[in-house]
Amino acid sequence: MSIPSASPGLARDVDDRGETVLARRVLEKTASQVARDETFAGGSSGGFLGIGSRGDLSARPDASVELAGNIASLKVTVGLPYPMPLRQATEQLRRRITERVTELTGVQVRQVDITVSWLKPPQRELRGRRKLQ
Repeated sequence: MSIPSASPGLARDVDDRGETVLARRVLEKTASQVARDETFAGGSSGGFLGIGSRGDLSARPDASVELAGNIASLKVTVGLPYPMPLRQATEQLRRRITERVTELTGVQVRQVDITVSWLKPPQRELRGRRKLQ
């Protein structure tokens, strides 16, 4: 009994296969979501065209990506709770974003630049005074 050979039209060379291309925006959203969900960083919320926005630890940080083939350079702008050792916090954030973005997208992250745009001190209750509403 012989096995029929594959027809020439069905056998494809590896080079003839398609490719998966991720848009820059997908990488930006992935990086900002990782920063928010898996670290202590926050972003800005509210406002219109950047006017009136406020620091919000539950908001997604801003991220931008420069993509060259399968290698990405990220710029992430975050806010952090205060007090916190900034050098350790940014190193932890950089490491986590690099690992997870590479794991989730398959794109190699070469560099992550982090800008800390605001610090949020702990909320303190005013004693003997009523808060303005």
